[in-house]
Amino acid sequence: MSAIPIIKEILLNASPAKVWKAITNPEDMKVWYFDLPGFKTEVGYEFSFYGETADGTKYLHLCKITEVVPHERISYTWRYEGYEGESLVTFELVPDGDKTLVRLTHSKIETFPKDNKDLRKENFDGGWEAIIRESLKHFVERF
Repeated sequence: MSAIPIIKEILLNASPAKVWKAITNPEDMKVWYFDLPGFKTEVGYEFSFYGETADGTKYLHLCKITEVVPHERISYTWRYEGYEGESLVTFELVPDGDKTLVRLTHSKIETFPKDNKDLRKENFDGGWEAIIRESLKHFVERF
């Protein structure tokens, strides 16, 4: 796997405050992202959730917040129970008039087992494409 991170950018027709709420409020997140009850934007906060592949394989995602700059950036580690490797996910928000540029960076994917087809970079790339360009965009621009 390549050490080059996945980077997704999208300009959303929504304020940074609205986008920040969408990416940090558990009630909003369960609509467009994952159900993370009790999610807190505090460095050191740990959260987990299950994800499922198209063939029904379930993975427990284990995450820990490493950085929070309110309304600008949140980062957290991303790993899987029972598997080697730990990656890093960062959401950055950049104001652009009354819009917001969202930059999602997922790095260190190459630390995951290379023999697991579900943990290949192209799978993460496709997943983030759908999450950022469809789910998040639809959620924050729906009103």
